Amino acid sequence: MQNNRLWNIALLLAIITVFYNLAEGVISVFFGYSDDTLSLFGFGIDSFVEVVSGIGIWHMVIRTRRNQKPSEAFERTALKITGVSFYVLSFGLIVSGVYNIYSDNTPSSTLWGIIISLVSLLSMWILMSAKLSVGKKLNSDAIIADGHCTKTCLILSAILLISSTLFMIFKIGYIDSIGALALAYYSYAEGKESFEKAEGKSCKCEKAML
Repeated sequence: MQNNRLWNIALLLAIITVFYNLAEGVISVFFGYSDDTLSLFGFGIDSFVEVVSGIGIWHMVIRTRRNQKPSEAFERTALKITGVSFYVLSFGLIVSGVYNIYSDNTPSSTLWGIIISLVSLLSMWILMSAKLSVGKKLNSDAIIADGHCTKTCLILSAILLISSTLFMIFKIGYIDSIGALALAYYSYAEGKESFEKAEGKSCKCEKAML
C-alpha cells in the first residue's frame, strides 16, 4: 500500500514536470522572441526538450506500477531524440550568440528573464527534492537520477538569472549573448549524457550530489 502511494506521487511529479516545462517553454519563447532576449529564448527551447525526457520518466513510472518492464527500445529512442534535440539547440545558441556579439544586437528588456528564472529556481528545487525523497524510498535509480538531473535545470535557471540581471544593470548587449553561450554548453552536456544513457552507460547525474 505504501509503495502504491509512493508510485502515485512519482507519477504526479512526472506529470507536473512535463506540464510545467511546457508552460515555461511557451512563456519563455514568447517573451524571448518579443524582447530579442536570446538567453531567454534558448531557455524556453530547452524547456521543450526537457518535456521529451519527462515523458520518458512518465512512461517508465506507469509501466512499473503495472509491474511491466519499460521498453528498452522506447527508452533508447526517446534518449536519442532528446540528445539530438539538445545538440541542435546548442548549435543554434552558439551561432546566434556569436552573431549577436558580432552585430552588437541588444535585447529591449530582460525583465521577463529575471522573473521566469526566479520562478524556475524555486520550482525546480522543490521538484528535485521531492523526486530524490520518493526515489530513495522506492529504491528507484531512475527516479533518483532524474532528481539529480534536475540540478541542470537549476544551473540553467541561475545562468538566465545572472545574465538577465547583469544586462538590466549594465545594459551591455553581449552579456545576454554570453548567457546564451553558457546555456549552449550545458545543452551540449545534456545531449552527450542522453546518448551515453542510450548506450547503456551510467548516468553522471547520479554522481552529481548537491
